[in-house]
Amino acid sequence: MKRLLAGIVLTALLVWATAAAGRPRPKPRPKPRPPAVLLAAGDVADCESTGDEATAVLLGRTKGTIATLGDNVYENGSAEEFANCYLPSWGRFKQRTRPAPGNHDYRTAGAAGYFDYFGTRAGPGRRGWYSYDLGAWHLVALNSNCSSAGGCEPGSPQQHWLDADLVAHSKKCTLAYWHHARFSSGSHGDDASVDGLFRTLYDRGADVVLVGHDHDYERFDPQDPDGAVDPARGLREFVVGTGGRNHTPLARPPSATSKVRNATTFGVLKLTLSPGRYSWSFLAADPTGFADGGSARCH
Repeated sequence: MKRLLAGIVLTALLVWATAAAGRPRPKPRPKPRPPAVLLAAGDVADCESTGDEATAVLLGRTKGTIATLGDNVYENGSAEEFANCYLPSWGRFKQRTRPAPGNHDYRTAGAAGYFDYFGTRAGPGRRGWYSYDLGAWHLVALNSNCSSAGGCEPGSPQQHWLDADLVAHSKKCTLAYWHHARFSSGSHGDDASVDGLFRTLYDRGADVVLVGHDHDYERFDPQDPDGAVDPARGLREFVVGTGGRNHTPLARPPSATSKVRNATTFGVLKLTLSPGRYSWSFLAADPTGFADGGSARCH
C-alpha cells in the first residue's frame, strides 16, 4: 500500500513538473525608476566672492541635473570670467548643467562668453531657449533677456516656440526656468516683460517656474498670471538668486501669494521630480541656517 501511494505521489509530481516546465515563466517586474533630481540657483560666480565655492560643495555631494537661473558669472559674463571665476566652482559640474542666461551674461556682446562656454548645453542656435525631458517631467529653459532674444511677448519667436513645444510634449508635469522674476519682493520687483512667457505656461498647464535676478530666496503660492492665488491651475514660482554672488535685501512689501522669504543664505533648491508630483528642499550652504521644504501634485 505504501509503495502504491509513493508511486501515485511520484507520478503526480512528474506530471506537475512537466506542465510547469512548459509554462512561460512570469517576467520579473521592472524596478521602479528613482525620481529625477534638479538642483537650481542663479546669480552664481564672482571671483570676489566665496559664496559660489560654498554652493558648489552642495552640488558635489548631491546627485542630479543642475539648472542655472542666469547671471552665471560676474561682472560681464566674459570668457575670462567664465575661465577664472565660474570654472573653478560650478564649472566642475558642467556636464550635469543645463543653463539659462541672465543680464550680466549679456554684458558681453551676444552673450558670447556664455554661449561659447556652455556650447550645445545652452541649446541650439545661440538663442537661449530649449527644452528637454528629465524623468517623468518636461523642462523648458527660456531667455528672459527679452530685447536680446527678439521679445517675450505673444507672437514673438520665443513665445511662439514655447507654445508649440508645450503642445507637442507628452509629459504630465512641466517646469520652466529663466532669469528675471515675474513676481518678486526683492529690489528688482515684478518684471512684466516676461508676462507673455508666464501666461503661455499657465494656459498650457505648466506647474513650476524657477527664476533668479534678485539675490534672495522666495517661494510663492500657485498663482495665475495676474498674481492671484490659483490652487487648481496656478504656477508655483521660486526665486532662487542664492548661487553665491552676494545678497540683496527684500526691499518691497510681499504680495499675498509670497509664502517664504530669505535674503541672508546662499544655497541651491533641490527639486525631486516624481511622476505626477514634486517636492522641494532648499539646501543651505550653512547647514545651521535657513531651510524650506514641501511637496505638491502636478495639475
